[in-house]
Amino acid sequence: MDFNFQDPFTSIGELLRGLLLGWGLAPGLVSLILMLLGALVLAGFAMTLAGVFLTWLDRKLAARIQDRLGPNRVGPFGIFQPIADAIKLITKEDIIPEGAERAIFKLAPMLAVMSAVGIWAVVPFAPRLIGTDLNVGVLYIVAVGAIGTLSIMMGGMASNNKYAMLGAFRTVAQMVAYEIPMVIALLVPTMLAGTMGVGGIVEAQRGGWFIVLAPVATLLFFVSAMAEAGRAPFDLLEAESEIVAGYNVEYSGMKFGMFYVAEFLHGVTIAALTATLFLGGWLGPGAQQFPLLGLVYFAIKTAFVYLVISLIRFSMPRIRIDHLLAFNWKLLTPLALAAVIVTAIADKLAPALGWNRAVVHLTANILLAWATFEALRAYARGIRQRVEVQPAAVETGGAD
Repeated sequence: MDFNFQDPFTSIGELLRGLLLGWGLAPGLVSLILMLLGALVLAGFAMTLAGVFLTWLDRKLAARIQDRLGPNRVGPFGIFQPIADAIKLITKEDIIPEGAERAIFKLAPMLAVMSAVGIWAVVPFAPRLIGTDLNVGVLYIVAVGAIGTLSIMMGGMASNNKYAMLGAFRTVAQMVAYEIPMVIALLVPTMLAGTMGVGGIVEAQRGGWFIVLAPVATLLFFVSAMAEAGRAPFDLLEAESEIVAGYNVEYSGMKFGMFYVAEFLHGVTIAALTATLFLGGWLGPGAQQFPLLGLVYFAIKTAFVYLVISLIRFSMPRIRIDHLLAFNWKLLTPLALAAVIVTAIADKLAPALGWNRAVVHLTANILLAWATFEALRAYARGIRQRVEVQPAAVETGGAD
């Protein structure tokens, strides 16, 4: 079979299939081997990306934003610093606390990594380059992402440490809470595309990216996903000054390293999902004819979103826990419900009136954002009035 350079992914798959069939293997076994090989390549790429490149990039970005040098000793520009860190973690003593639930303690970091890597199975990197195109891909993303929450709870509760337990409790309060607006926001691209398949959502954006049709839902998903993954400024799960590093305080060596890698993987996963669901994924000029070009478009969009995540992480202070929960329950959750209602009404109104769909959705989102800002202004005005009245009342009482 001739190699098709315009579609290298399909050609490589067919070459491997033909090679294995030529060895006399059964077609079912060949399909299983190819799936396992694809999963291995994807997991290896994700682990290498997060464990080596992203750790170095994050440190360099943080250094530039905070006026520091960053890694600059191990290798040129410090590029081998992540490798030195990996060697250090591998050689550290693996400690399990006395009284800990050993099986659960060991399983927790593996589940954390599995959760981040597993989501990539339904992400379309390019045309005809996707692990598995499930017709319930959005539901799969929510289900597998919840395993990360479970892993942190397991790690904290199995450590036989009260500070780790507090970290696990914060998991329940924060991560589970922020999953609610995130899941509600995911309903918007599902309604706009008419499918829960991630590949179908990308294809539905040929007429326009969903960030244009639903900017409010895009922002809601982005912020909620950051908080659900525990990324700064929502990193209350491991607030060092309050709970001694949080749920992973008893972990050492590569077990701690797996939690560390999972954190970086969650960050790039958020970027990839935002690019896929709201920025058109691999869509771009010539991507259908040249799938490798689609992979480049997907990488550029994901890198841009990840840069935004990093800028937020290194620029904003950590939010207080009560403010964090109030922000979710008083603003994000009601706004997410309102966004779903507005999207449903606009999607039915546009064809009924013969208006342009994109214009109707964008106008509805602008009105929703304006109403939200007005409600926040009224809320802030009320708080200021109460604060101003209270001192006056105290002074009056003292004078009497």
